[in-house]
Amino acid sequence: MEIGIINGLYNQGKCFDKLISLGLRTCQLAGWDFTQQTEEAIENVKQEIKEKNLNIRSFWAGWSGNQHWDLIDGPLTLGIVPIQYRAKRVAELKSWADFAHKIGIKNMITHFGFIPENMCDPNYWGVVDTIKELAEYCLQYDMGLWFETGQETPVVILRTIEAVGTGNLGINLDPANLILYGKGNPIDALDVFGKYVCQVHVKDALPPTCGTKLGLEVAPGQGSVRFPEFIQKLKKIGFTGEFIIEREISGEQQIKDMKQTILDLQEWWK
Repeated sequence: MEIGIINGLYNQGKCFDKLISLGLRTCQLAGWDFTQQTEEAIENVKQEIKEKNLNIRSFWAGWSGNQHWDLIDGPLTLGIVPIQYRAKRVAELKSWADFAHKIGIKNMITHFGFIPENMCDPNYWGVVDTIKELAEYCLQYDMGLWFETGQETPVVILRTIEAVGTGNLGINLDPANLILYGKGNPIDALDVFGKYVCQVHVKDALPPTCGTKLGLEVAPGQGSVRFPEFIQKLKKIGFTGEFIIEREISGEQQIKDMKQTILDLQEWWK
């Protein structure tokens, strides 16, 4: 079992203090700030990898523009689904792929948005073509392109991977997001797309109790993911990827929760 955290890209790549303080060396590097997309940052991250013996297993690529992480305006603003943002965000994602490649990171992740459930939706095949364009761009670097789960049902992700068909698509399974957005049960989801799961976010949540609002994120083990059962199911299907802890709060409580999650993961894996 390999445990890490999501590590934000800041300070021109000299940004791994929290990771080291937790006694970890594995992470998913996350970039949203395009001012960090520099040669200086690339060289600093490479130096940090060497000096601190880091394992950066994937790069989480953000995009600019209007974004609402909810059930009302989310479908209109998130990812590459909204046509008005698509071209700019595709260019941004390609630039992050260039950035990650220069560091030597072999997989890129993003939220593609609320991919239409209905294959007859006129926007569905435009989304498929766009993901294919990005996947083919990543192929030149022998790089994987992974969906982070959340805004799509499991069968929609499976269908889209099959429709794109480039062979380098995978899934960064965030079990909490499936619950937060009311899109599925993470344990059952493994029966749908388990063979494509390459990495897991260790995050937990309670489901929505209002039809217009997301559920509530909570510390791992305190929500509806059912982590002991979930992890045993991952073992059963042969999962060999990393467990990347994500706790969407800040301060001392975040560190406390992360430390407890490291211990819990080791127990849940037994």
